[in-house]
Amino acid sequence: MILSASRRTDIPNYYSEWFYNRIREGFLYVRNPMNARQISRIDISPDVVDCIVFWTKNPEPMMGRLDEIKAYPYYFQFTLTGYGTDVERNVPDKKKVMIPVFRKLSERIERERVVWRYDPILFTPKYTPEYHVHAFREIASSLKGYTEKCVISFVDLYARIMRSMESLGMHEIDRDGLAKFAETLSGIAVENGMEIGSCAEEMDLRQWGIKRNSCIDQGLIERIIGCKIQGSKDKGQRAACGCIESVEIGTYHTCKNGCVYCYANQGRDDGKDRYRPDSPLLCGEVLDGDRVTVRKIKSLRVEQLRLFD
Repeated sequence: MILSASRRTDIPNYYSEWFYNRIREGFLYVRNPMNARQISRIDISPDVVDCIVFWTKNPEPMMGRLDEIKAYPYYFQFTLTGYGTDVERNVPDKKKVMIPVFRKLSERIERERVVWRYDPILFTPKYTPEYHVHAFREIASSLKGYTEKCVISFVDLYARIMRSMESLGMHEIDRDGLAKFAETLSGIAVENGMEIGSCAEEMDLRQWGIKRNSCIDQGLIERIIGCKIQGSKDKGQRAACGCIESVEIGTYHTCKNGCVYCYANQGRDDGKDRYRPDSPLLCGEVLDGDRVTVRKIKSLRVEQLRLFD
């Protein structure tokens, strides 16, 4: 099993104490977002967790306790963009805080296990292609030697974020402009020793040097754990997504980063004030009428096909 922590909320930044408590206990609960009365009990022992993929804009709150997950292979998807607090309201200063945190994490766990995400990219009168190119170049040069890969994507216009996008004056650029922009980012990445890939993009950017990326990346996971895994494409993601299957442990509407482009948290509060670090659930509690079922979990490892034998 691959554990995703998390596409729905920033667990490393805001809920690391809960996560470490769950690691110690060896299990956690996840409430089904499509059926609020259904809860899955998930075994997260090292015997069945092949790798943990963390998604975050700030892993610093959990970095002091990484020894507690030394029995688990893991890597970080670390989002670091050029936006200010008008777009990412609660993310600390990028130059003063987040770039040093990225470097510190990379030095601690090795650069292959920290993937830089410059996404999503949106264009407004303030955040022009030229602005993004400048910001991307500055961040890339600051992270040279601290990561092997950069991932980009363009913002998806979900209905729930349209009002926020309109308030920023978001607009699209034509295909020729997008091609030139993509090619420029690709060149900057290469100059700084990074492979660049796209996340769930319908448009094929390979002709401009940008590969189709898998964020839950079978190849990277196999490198980290030293053996083959047998995983299927994640059917719960968009058609253009290349991720393999994983178990998502986050909860919607609980992230405090305040990003205006976020599809997973749009002004609601489904538990931020009911967070208890000692609970099996990330937020809230098991209620009368809830049904807790044990989810069948197994390792995806193919032990007889070790990479380095």
